[in-house]
Amino acid sequence: MTEPAPLRALAEGALFTDQYQLTMAQLYWRRGLHERRARFDYFFRHYPDYGEHQAGYCVFAGLGWLLEWMEETRFRPADLERLAGQRTATGEPRFDPGFLAWLGEHGHFGELRLHAIPEGRVVHAHEPIVMIEGPLAMAQILETSLLNHLNYQTLVATKASRVAEAGRGRPVLEFGLRRGPDRGANAGARAALVGGADFTSNVGVSHLLGLDPKGTHAHSMVQAFMALGLGELEAFRAFAEVYPDECILLVDTVDTLDSGIPHAIEVFEELRAKGHRPVGVRLDSGDLAYLAIRAARMLDDAGFPEVAIVLSSELDELALWQILSQIDGEAPRYGVDPEALVARLVYGVGTRLITSEGHPALDGVYKLVAVEGDDGRWTPAIKLSETPAKMPIPGEKHVWRIYDERGLATADLVTEVDEVPTPDRAIRLHHPHAEGVGRTLEPDRITDVELLHVPVFEGAALVEPDDLEAARERRRRDLDRLDPGVRRLVNPHRYHVSLSDRVKALQSRLVEAARRQNVVDGPATR
Repeated sequence: MTEPAPLRALAEGALFTDQYQLTMAQLYWRRGLHERRARFDYFFRHYPDYGEHQAGYCVFAGLGWLLEWMEETRFRPADLERLAGQRTATGEPRFDPGFLAWLGEHGHFGELRLHAIPEGRVVHAHEPIVMIEGPLAMAQILETSLLNHLNYQTLVATKASRVAEAGRGRPVLEFGLRRGPDRGANAGARAALVGGADFTSNVGVSHLLGLDPKGTHAHSMVQAFMALGLGELEAFRAFAEVYPDECILLVDTVDTLDSGIPHAIEVFEELRAKGHRPVGVRLDSGDLAYLAIRAARMLDDAGFPEVAIVLSSELDELALWQILSQIDGEAPRYGVDPEALVARLVYGVGTRLITSEGHPALDGVYKLVAVEGDDGRWTPAIKLSETPAKMPIPGEKHVWRIYDERGLATADLVTEVDEVPTPDRAIRLHHPHAEGVGRTLEPDRITDVELLHVPVFEGAALVEPDDLEAARERRRRDLDRLDPGVRRLVNPHRYHVSLSDRVKALQSRLVEAARRQNVVDGPATR
């Protein structure tokens, strides 16, 4: 094994951050604040809105790769050499040699502690998903990489979950490597697997996660045989000869119904005569619902009712919803049982999943919520904004999930750390950004209250290793306990993230104090 190329290693190590993180860290160092402990929260403000359809929840992903990056990363001599070469507009060194020396000794994440909602769990807008505590300078430098790791994977995992739900539980294959954002497609493949995809065509990620990579063949294979005068049938025969027990044939290079399916059936009959079981056909263009119905009829008539039908080509959750709705209505016209047809479908989902088409970026943010005072006690921090929804929730917190009389999640509640809500007492819920908006859950409406955060990183060590299957199981369990209205593909019901009495009171006091402290005499200007 060889190390990554030096320039790649430089870009993906400790310098995988924004410039302003380093300039702030130096300011803290200059003012003697760099070792002062601070708390930051990671959360997102809005669910993905894809235009024609919207998400009512997200699936958290990316934490495993972030923690591995934190465990491995520190400022190395090559990084410090580059920083030492930076110059200001007047030609002076931008970074003080003393600051760079401090980075050389302390520029790692080993003094940070992270508590997080585990990967794979359903998460909601405005709630703290990851809580970071540690020395201010390094906690600040972490921001960019944390957001890079968590925002994209959470976005893709959410899309994958919606695709899996729209597909009625049939297998989903992630096919997005060729259309993804450079090596970010690796992260996207992993996130899709957390969120609901069963397998990926990405060979490297498959081996990394202990899965069998999946794939069929391309049109180019059939084209090559045709260009050589051998034809589609011989191309199919050649593929079946090499992969007799994994034979899935792409049938739309010439004509799906008049050429591809008949030739596939001929090859399948030859395979069966040799004692092999054909696996499937793949449809990659045209009216996929109609073609799936007609292909099913032809395969059934030829004695292959068990052969899978793989659908691909610009699929996402809305496309699958429409395809399956069309199958429900149209299949009986051709003597095909809709349920039996759906039960043999497999979905290959690529571009629209890996790019989260319609909503390409999650607005996850990283906000300071408390700093250590001179007396060693925590001082809550607040950020005001003309947009109330941009206000973080201050202080040290816990997040609890409250389940109603149906056993379904009804709200996530943010409390102070010494508050413990229980099902036998009424729980007051306050809107996180609006005054005077809230509701009370009486004990007869509550069946369970669950603490969501767990420790995940302590002293440069992972508390638990990355576990794909555990993340998948958490997602399945959370979705089973999520209101169907919140899971709708279009216009989902709003899920409530709320504050306890004490957190709401703290937030209100800090807002008022900040406004008094920073009032400026004279008229407001634009």
